[in-house]
Amino acid sequence: MTALRTIVVFAGLVLVWQAIVLAFELPRFILPAPWQVAEAWWRNLGLLLHHARYTLAEILLGLGCGALLGGATALAMAYFRPARRWLLPVTVISQAIPVFALAPMLVLWLGFGMASKVAMATLIIYFPVTAAFFDGLRRTDPGWLELAATMGASRWAMLRHIRTPAALPALASGLRVATAVAPIGAVVGEWVGASAGLGYLMLHANARTQQPLMFAALLTLAVIAVALYFGVDAALRRLLPWQAESNPSEDVPSP
Repeated sequence: MTALRTIVVFAGLVLVWQAIVLAFELPRFILPAPWQVAEAWWRNLGLLLHHARYTLAEILLGLGCGALLGGATALAMAYFRPARRWLLPVTVISQAIPVFALAPMLVLWLGFGMASKVAMATLIIYFPVTAAFFDGLRRTDPGWLELAATMGASRWAMLRHIRTPAALPALASGLRVATAVAPIGAVVGEWVGASAGLGYLMLHANARTQQPLMFAALLTLAVIAVALYFGVDAALRRLLPWQAESNPSEDVPSP
């Protein structure tokens, strides 16, 4: 049913897109028709897959680095109180500065290769993972901690065996958000300066008024982002089978 709904939604969006093109008689360089984009996608499939490989690698590396760095920061803030006073402001500042403004500097420092794009993706992913995991670590059931303290458990033992497992659902939520925003960092880095990637291809196609190719690259990026999100979501559901779920629409109001 999920696949069927996805197909229906996609078909509906394509029909609306075609209706807008026909109703406003939009030229190809403003908004190409869906069939023109499909034709460009098929004709340039090899080129699109070549650039998609680079963008996907940047997203995956950024996701891994951001998740590891964010998880380590959250654990350090939860276990070491002095570290919390120093790391929490740094974590907030990392989001107070627009990451788009950092892109030119990262390209200048790390070059036009993959490193600057991975750094951009890492910066975007870092905050949601850190914030969600740290919040989960702080909201552990006090009764569990009191029982562990009564049994003589150390702070490290409580962090390892109680706080961290209890915070894994919150970490999973942070990872889902991070997966959804990860392509932003990679593509913005490619727009600022790159020699490969879907963002790089979109800029060059736009400069040459090849709008169907530009939309084909955008469509490829969307497919990668959606597939990556649902893949991570499915993996997290499998890794956290004890996480309870409920459907708000099925809630029964109390009398």
